[in-house]
Amino acid sequence: MTATRAMIDEHLRTLTTALHGFAASADLDAWGHELAATLTVRGGRLIAAGNGGSAAHAQHLVTELVGRMKDEREPLPAIALSADGTTVTALGNDYGFDEVFARQVAAHAQPGDVVLLMSTSGGSPNVLRAAEVAADRGAQVWSFTGRHPNPLSVRSKNFLAVDSDDGQIVQEVHQVAIHLLCACLDRALGSAAAPLGGAPAGVLPPRDGNLS
Repeated sequence: MTATRAMIDEHLRTLTTALHGFAASADLDAWGHELAATLTVRGGRLIAAGNGGSAAHAQHLVTELVGRMKDEREPLPAIALSADGTTVTALGNDYGFDEVFARQVAAHAQPGDVVLLMSTSGGSPNVLRAAEVAADRGAQVWSFTGRHPNPLSVRSKNFLAVDSDDGQIVQEVHQVAIHLLCACLDRALGSAAAPLGGAPAGVLPPRDGNLS
C-alpha cells in the first residue's frame, strides 16, 4: 500500500467513525421541525455565520433555504453574514474583526430568530461575540462545532458537536448535517404540497422537549 493510499484510507476511517457518532447523537428531526416552525409559523428568520470553510457552510445552508434542496416550496427567510464582502471588510476595518458578525447580528436579529454559528474549534472570537449579541437580542443561538464542550457549544441553546479534533473531519460532518437538516425541515413542512405564491402547506404538530 502506498503512503497516499494509507492516508486516504485513514481519513475515511476517521470520517466514518465521526459520522457514526454524529448519527447516534444528533436529533436533526427535532432541529428541522423547530426551524420549520420558526421560519413559517413564528415569522422568524435564520441568520448563519462562520469563518473560512464554516462561512462556506453557512452560505450553503442559506442557499438551500432561500432556494430549495429537492422539492419545490416557498423560499424561507435566511441570511449568511459572511456573504457581503463590503459589509464584512468595512466592519473589520472600522470595528475590528471580532465584531464583523456581532454588529450584523445586532442589526438583523429579532427575538425568536435562530442564529446558527459554525466553528470547528468552537472558540473563534468573532463567532463567540455574535453568540453573545444574539442572546442579548432574544434570538436562539444554535451551533455546529467540533468536540463538546467548547466555548461556543456551552453558549448555545442547541448544538451539534462532532467528536473529533480534526478540522477537516468536523467540516465534512457539518456538510452532511446541513443536507440532513434541510431534508428534515422540508419533511416537517410537507414541501411537496406547498404551492409557490402561497403559504407553506401543512400544520406542524407540536414536539415535546428540548433539542440536543
